[in-house]
Amino acid sequence: MTPSREEIVSENREYTLFSWSVQSAANPITMVGGHGSHFVDADGNEWLDIASQLININVGHQHPKVIEAIKKQVDELCFAAPAFATEARGKLGKKLAEVTGLAKSFFTLGGSEANENAMKIARLVTGRDKIITRYRSYHGATMGSMTASGDPRRWPVEPGIPGIVRAFDPYCYRCPFGKEPTSCRRECVSHIEEIIQMEGPHNVAAIMVEGITGSNGLLVPPDDYYPKLRALCDKYDILLITDEVMSGFGRTGTYLSTQHYGILPDIVTSAKGLTSGYMPLGAVIVNQRIADFFENSMLWGGLTYSSHPVSCAAALANLQVYEEEHLFENATLLGAYLAERLEGMRASYACVGDVRYKGLFTVIELVRDKETKEPLAPFNGTSPEMQKLAGHLKSKYLYAFSRFNMLWICPPLVITKDELDFALSAIEEGLALVDEIIGARQVVSADD
Repeated sequence: MTPSREEIVSENREYTLFSWSVQSAANPITMVGGHGSHFVDADGNEWLDIASQLININVGHQHPKVIEAIKKQVDELCFAAPAFATEARGKLGKKLAEVTGLAKSFFTLGGSEANENAMKIARLVTGRDKIITRYRSYHGATMGSMTASGDPRRWPVEPGIPGIVRAFDPYCYRCPFGKEPTSCRRECVSHIEEIIQMEGPHNVAAIMVEGITGSNGLLVPPDDYYPKLRALCDKYDILLITDEVMSGFGRTGTYLSTQHYGILPDIVTSAKGLTSGYMPLGAVIVNQRIADFFENSMLWGGLTYSSHPVSCAAALANLQVYEEEHLFENATLLGAYLAERLEGMRASYACVGDVRYKGLFTVIELVRDKETKEPLAPFNGTSPEMQKLAGHLKSKYLYAFSRFNMLWICPPLVITKDELDFALSAIEEGLALVDEIIGARQVVSADD
């Protein structure tokens, strides 16, 4: 007998812990199936998933080709210890070298472990200790990756690991240096050089940044940001690590988001879109110099499930789906349409302060006042207006990710234009509701 929604939720709540949650406040949606851009809850409701779960299920829910590849690998070989060579592992490593322009991969179980090992590799290769990261960033929840993150979720686990130094971000809408795009001289890069000088260039192993910042505001850098950052790393022989866990593997229409900017990092970390979430897998992909270093030096790292054959098989099938179904092209095509609609929202709604986008990686930043840019919710907090917007989308069975004063629109790469139009219409209805609330408050304030 199929359990009811209440039974599923009850057992989950009674016997499991939900991440990033005060447990008594956890109110999970159930999920029993899915197809394409939709998932199905235990009451049979179909939700349009414009968050791609955690911005990872890029090929959509229950893609038959990925499922079949997993089943085939399970029948052939469920597990091999990481010291063994398997067909799926070798083929995946070769494919990743081809699509990234790098040399070799070290496989982990997810993005946090990938970033953790990337920092360790950078320290081993350079013999230096410090890693420069950015304030508006998230690199994972393990101790080292959490410390590297600027995200406020690091606060409860501080002081974390030593050697992390943070810099400011290319946040053009709220430039930390008070610049406008027309007057900017890329202080978001030049101040990092000053940080390097203050920390000692001989101490800095790497600069680690998200390809495009994800859950801290989706910050799309200016076109010359990465060329300048690459040049800065080269000047001081510092490794450039780009965390492509969220922004990579088709999310922006390319394998790596930095491919839009014509640079090649020294180390790339990946997870989410690598398997579209069908199996746990992360990767640390390194250049030839680093690969050569470990030909004669010990790689001090390992995981029981590194290079898991079922995960590697899922990734190979997932990458094949990207290419056979031209999903990167769909991300580019529908991403351009989505960008046009977002710009229309910025022009039409008082609460839309900024919109940022690259492919199907997009966000709306909401404000109370366009002129002052006062956020609709505080940093690391929420507000009744943001809750009203989220509640409206939920009433339409639209699954979206919102945080602070921002709403992300990052659907599976298989989404159709009709599905996207449905989502955008519901969002516009929600923005109109927020505008009404803001207007009502302004009248009350004037009367006072």
